[in-house]
Amino acid sequence: MAEARPRVATVDPVWQRIVEEGHAAILAEPLLGGLVHSSLLHHPSMERALAYRFSLKLASGEMSEQILREIADEAYASDPELGQMARADMVAVYERDPACHRFLQPILFFKGYQAVQAYRVGHWLWTNGRQDLAYFVQMRVSEAFGVDVHPAARIGRGIMIDHAHSIVIGETAVVGDNVSMLHSVTLGGTGKEDGDRHPKIGNGVLIGAGAKVLGNIHVGHCSRIAAGSVVLQDVPPCTTVAGVPARVVGEAGCAQPAVTMDHLLSDG
Repeated sequence: MAEARPRVATVDPVWQRIVEEGHAAILAEPLLGGLVHSSLLHHPSMERALAYRFSLKLASGEMSEQILREIADEAYASDPELGQMARADMVAVYERDPACHRFLQPILFFKGYQAVQAYRVGHWLWTNGRQDLAYFVQMRVSEAFGVDVHPAARIGRGIMIDHAHSIVIGETAVVGDNVSMLHSVTLGGTGKEDGDRHPKIGNGVLIGAGAKVLGNIHVGHCSRIAAGSVVLQDVPPCTTVAGVPARVVGEAGCAQPAVTMDHLLSDG
């Protein structure tokens, strides 16, 4: 009989780093011990920690932490992609937000990251035919974080939403991978039309604070939308648009605007 081969341990560098940072945080500030233990160190995986944070932040008199925890645990167990997207989002926030110095900050303190992960659970519910429960998650995310994302919207991985106050993303919106946006961004419709009526945002797009992108239009990959702009027409790839209504004012300025987070317009 052949000898059983040894099992290879699963390597999870993102979660391992969060755990290490958690221990260091307690040493630096013992008063955070209860928070860090209950939210991070008590859990065997990032998915279990995310499910706990989901239930803790969204629980109310209408639905208990226990029920919400069971919902999130089921989602993460059923779809491993949710955990992988959460890790990609974590790295995106760390790399693009100069206020983020440790991996544990988004999962503990940043409502943009937490809102995106809660949306992902709601989207899982929606795609599995549990629309009413998905609407409940949308409502609680809006109430708890000030972020209103329809559970049917499709959002890629590597998403960074900085500050995240007053974000609105409509039902038929599509957001690609590696997109960065700031507070008060709206991806909305233009009226009472039904059907496919919301923007399609390409990969690597940077959307400035207060920008409104309205209607079933396409924003090309690696483009920039300046703060305060109102975008009503398609945006070509690798360009910068600005104004009300927005118009092309130049090239994007770099290959990956969502990563560099450069919002300045050149004088040329």
